[in-house]
Amino acid sequence: MTVPFWAWALTVAAIVAMLAVDYVGHVRTPHAPTLREAARWSAIYVGVAVAFGALVWLVWGAEYGGEYFAGYVTEKSLSVDNLFVFVLIMSSFRVPREYQQKVLLVGVTVALVLRTTFIVAGAALIATFSWVFYLFGAFLVWTAIAQLRHANDHDEEFHENGVLRFVRRVLPTSSAYAGDRLTTRSDGRLLITPMLVVMIAIGSADLLFAVDSIPAIFGLTEQTFLVFAANAFSLLGLRQLFFLVDGLLDRLVYLGYGLAAILGFIGVKLLVHALHTNELPFVNSGRHVTLVPEIPTAASLGFIVVVLAVTTFASLQRDRRVRALAAAHPQAGARAVPQSKER
Repeated sequence: MTVPFWAWALTVAAIVAMLAVDYVGHVRTPHAPTLREAARWSAIYVGVAVAFGALVWLVWGAEYGGEYFAGYVTEKSLSVDNLFVFVLIMSSFRVPREYQQKVLLVGVTVALVLRTTFIVAGAALIATFSWVFYLFGAFLVWTAIAQLRHANDHDEEFHENGVLRFVRRVLPTSSAYAGDRLTTRSDGRLLITPMLVVMIAIGSADLLFAVDSIPAIFGLTEQTFLVFAANAFSLLGLRQLFFLVDGLLDRLVYLGYGLAAILGFIGVKLLVHALHTNELPFVNSGRHVTLVPEIPTAASLGFIVVVLAVTTFASLQRDRRVRALAAAHPQAGARAVPQSKER
């Protein structure tokens, strides 16, 4: 896939423009978006991502178009799982509802920069060392097993990571918010506010998510341009998606199983590809292993879409049954109904 400089320039310019619209048009005046506003802007961002995929399909062909859509759908589905953690962070820091948009947008911007670094590094490794596919594949299979073990284990408490503990230790922090400001003064001392701390929490959490998502998308396409675009477009719509599905997250009880299946599938796909491009001397004497055919992009995309559709439908059906039971038998059913967290 040959991508001219102008295509890169236009894509980056479009992403920067979308960020600018968010910063100037949405978070400049703090407010809690309505469900209609979140739905409208989510549809716009998904529409832009689909239009980009259609353009890739027309210019570079169905193969690369399919790779982009498979990568985008995977990244989008993984981002929904990430929202569980974002909800916990927001609740833990008691972020006022009207300031949550700004927190998410800054976190997304930081994540986009960090993920771009990961993508460039991953592309360089793949271009230089083909055995990296073995590592990526094995890591995703292990991640899928871990995800399967804790598919429904969404901890009700947010546990600070090392980055956040370090920030709290070295920087003086105020105990209360000062509007949406990142710093404030108290008795002549410059303090950072909880607003900046929670932004760091969101950004560092997404950095950990990238450890799973970047190998996953490289299992669907090796084209750096498509990896970057799929990641960027899935992240840009994350703020709107948060407010759109905020009240539905607790109902997607089988999503974890679906994500485990997807990660495991991509992990196996990577391992098969690693065997096809094998150069390790202790594996088949350094020769390629082609006994198992590689999984085509169309099959990958179909598998991902079907798994997400089935797990979402099954989750909503289960939620409907549980709520019907709660209505019929209030005391017995109340224990089974997922309780929404305070936002």
